[in-house]
Amino acid sequence: MQIIDKFKTLEKPSAEAIFKDKGSKFIGYAYPIESEKEVAPIILKLKESHHKARHWCYAWRLGVENNSFRANDDGEPNNSAGKPIYGQILSFELTNVLIVVVRYFGGTKLGVGGLINAYKTAANLALNESKIISKTIDTHFDLQFDYINMNKVMRLIKEKNINLIHQEMELDCKFEISIRKKEAKNIKTAFDDLRCVKIKQIN
Repeated sequence: MQIIDKFKTLEKPSAEAIFKDKGSKFIGYAYPIESEKEVAPIILKLKESHHKARHWCYAWRLGVENNSFRANDDGEPNNSAGKPIYGQILSFELTNVLIVVVRYFGGTKLGVGGLINAYKTAANLALNESKIISKTIDTHFDLQFDYINMNKVMRLIKEKNINLIHQEMELDCKFEISIRKKEAKNIKTAFDDLRCVKIKQIN
């Protein structure tokens, strides 16, 4: 089975993107997120800055292999807001992302079709205002070894182009290293083969 250890997300929050239809204003915002806990504070902040708006609809997606998602219509007709917003996340093949569309009601009803188009367009505009980046899923290991074996360990780190996160060097040395998920098994075997290193996965 192929290990998926790369995904597309946003570098930073987008600028606001505005779409207008029949007097209603739809303002789209896109955010990179790492957990569901980040969603509520972002929406609360938008409600404070857009306290005269009528709806704050959103969708988010998290994870790669076992991804989770949610779409929220916030009082709009079922599947007229959250679902088209989520559809744009899928269309751009993104994860670890939240999109919120704030609606100011203009006095004229748009109908379900009009709402779907408006929320989809605002989400699309927000993503087009964003810089999309690729990230890898990394596995972290702790290494423990005697100082006398430092050269062997450093040679392997250099050969395999391993990211050294943290190091403590005394009589007993401790390193934290980071490796792309799909390479983790081979790298662990390489350190095991040195026989002078204790290696332990920490995530």
